[in-house]
Order: sequence, then C-alpha cells, then structure tokens
Amino acid sequence: MKTKNIAELRVLLEGIATEMGIELVDVEFKMSKNPSLTVFIDTEDGVDLDTCEKYHRAIDEPLDEFDFTLGAAYTLNVSSPGLDRPLKTQRDFDRALGQMVEIKLYAPEKGKKLFEGLLTDYDGNNITVEIDGAEKKFSLSSIAKVNIAITFD
Repeated sequence: MKTKNIAELRVLLEGIATEMGIELVDVEFKMSKNPSLTVFIDTEDGVDLDTCEKYHRAIDEPLDEFDFTLGAAYTLNVSSPGLDRPLKTQRDFDRALGQMVEIKLYAPEKGKKLFEGLLTDYDGNNITVEIDGAEKKFSLSSIAKVNIAITFD
C-alpha cells in the first residue's frame, strides 16, 4: 500500500493537537492485512477516554481530506502513550531527568542488554544514567528503547 509522507501527516495532526491543548507524542502506521494508523497523544493531566474521543473526532475529517493512504481503508486509533512509553524527543528526556529509566540495547555490553538507572543527562546524541553510584553514558544509536522504569510498591 502506498501512502503519503508521514512527516506531512504529523504536521497536520500536530496543528490540530496544539489547538486543543494536546501534545502529539507519536504517529505510527502499520501496514498489514488490516492497516492501522495509531496516534499517541498526551496532556499535562494525562489522557482519558474522553480526550481520545474528542481528538479522534477532531482529526477524522481532516484525515479524510488529507487522504494519507490514497483512498485505501485503514483503522484509526487514538491512544495514550502508556506508562512505558519510549522516550524519543528532547521534551521526553527533559521530563524524565532525575527519574529512573530502563534501557534496552541493540547489542549486549559486557554481556548485558538491559540496564536501569537514574537519568542525569541527555545531549541529543547520548544519555547519561547513574547506576549503582557510577555514571554511565549510552549512545542513542546503541539504544533500542529507553523508557521510565515502572515500579510497583
């Protein structure tokens, strides 16, 4: 299935989100037997079902006009990014500074692919975390996923 440029789609969705006081977190299009477009949103107070529904309604018609899939059918989903949302943007990392994060590497480092530590720095190319009292720097290119560590009391 051919589609238009997802960056252009993101600009359209970002504009609508901004007008509504919503943060556009991510946009994913999955081509499969049942293609789907999933739009992840957030607000300062979190996201509830009503917020997802309002945003879904707000983008439905503009998406039809934009015609991202060039007339092909797809399912539209609007969702919260969830507790384990990956950190991807400068804003994500800025918010996470001083919090515990989980890091999953593409390839093992000293036999380990999973690390957990306190996020102390982000410079656009690397993150620095404190693990057992020592600072460790990871290149973003070596990281498969980084997210806030979820702990259950």
